[in-house]
Amino acid sequence: AEAAAAAAAEAAAAAGATMARGPKKHLKRLNAPKHWMLAKMGGIFAPRPAGGPHKLRECLPLVLILRNRLKYALNAKEVVSITVRKLVKVDGKVRTDPRFPAGLMDVISLEKTNENFRLVYDVKGRFSMVPLTKEDAKWKLCKITAIRVGPNKVPLATTHDGRTLRYVDPLIKVNDTIKLDLETNKVLEIIKFDVGQLVLITSGRNRGRVGVLQSREQHPGSFEIIYVKDSVGHLFATRLAAAFVIGNDTTPAIKLPKGRGIKLSIIEEKAKKAKRAANRK
Repeated sequence: AEAAAAAAAEAAAAAGATMARGPKKHLKRLNAPKHWMLAKMGGIFAPRPAGGPHKLRECLPLVLILRNRLKYALNAKEVVSITVRKLVKVDGKVRTDPRFPAGLMDVISLEKTNENFRLVYDVKGRFSMVPLTKEDAKWKLCKITAIRVGPNKVPLATTHDGRTLRYVDPLIKVNDTIKLDLETNKVLEIIKFDVGQLVLITSGRNRGRVGVLQSREQHPGSFEIIYVKDSVGHLFATRLAAAFVIGNDTTPAIKLPKGRGIKLSIIEEKAKKAKRAANRK
């Protein structure tokens, strides 16, 4: 009887080991996205982003923005005391959850300090907080990820940040970019996805690079490939799904971060650092 009980306990333990019991609530620091730039020895855990408009590995929680980037808090407890006072807005809406996931093109507003920032990838694939004027903070760019017809034959469009827009302009297609007014939720401008447009790469090894779309290749049964040329003449290829149109022709609709989307080689980067060091002397 004891042997049978032990065998049953082992079977139950084995079954429990493979059984997931609800969503994960923790995130180890070593498993956190590298672009968060958290110190390896800074603790065991990292803030796990809450469910929201951006994916876990493609976002930056508010706690990291206020504590690690802007240095307005020394620890997570101070971040809570800032957010609970309703001092932080994302896309014009007050967010009190310190783990709220802010992502690409989101506008972070801090009215107490009269500061506005837009989250954009830099050329190394990290989120850069680009300072904005009060006028520029009233709108954002959204990539159209899906177009469909909803109940009662209402045309719907889904954007990269989880918004659903009703009664959209028939000219808007998948992969196009819209300029969205954050107060009224109205579309101010449509930027078409076409050859000759300026694109920002949002995933893969080229994340953060900016260039002009040269051509696109269809591969039935596989990923569509696009070719992009940056402003210094470097040509590179990536998946079509990774492209985010940010401007007509060669004029960006948004302010770009430092580096302006031009990826330097290791040798070019080393020369730049040496030049900077020489200037300091």
